[in-house]
Amino acid sequence: MPDTDSIVNTKRPTPQPSSKGFTLIEVMIVVAIIGILSAVAYPSYQSYLVRANRSVATAHLLDIATRQQQYRLDARTFGALADIGMGTPPSEVSKHYAVSVVGTPSATEFTVQAAPTGSQLSQDTKCGTLRINQAGAKSITGSGSVAECWGGR
Repeated sequence: MPDTDSIVNTKRPTPQPSSKGFTLIEVMIVVAIIGILSAVAYPSYQSYLVRANRSVATAHLLDIATRQQQYRLDARTFGALADIGMGTPPSEVSKHYAVSVVGTPSATEFTVQAAPTGSQLSQDTKCGTLRINQAGAKSITGSGSVAECWGGR
């Protein structure tokens, strides 16, 4: 009888299934989750961009109104945008809005506006064209409220 200590186990171990990589189901679940998150996040991001562009435009209009008042102190009349040193709007504004004086400024009144252009025009129907006059009265042409479109400025 052979010695049991000298018997070598000749059975081969059964191969275990490989646990490397992902299954197709796992990948599809991840793709679905990413799709859902992006479907929620992208419209929110677009809304943020529209509000940010509008905020830059309102700040620029307020700067123009301030410069108009300063110009009136010196010249006794309100002036054109070139007269007050605001002929060319900054690129952040001009990419999304066309800034202009409505009518001809006089000794007693002016109105300046920022009309949306390009994608801002189609995406910001709530506010539309932003306006401010010599009295600081703000207005919009869209269906929203002046308070929400001017952001409390």
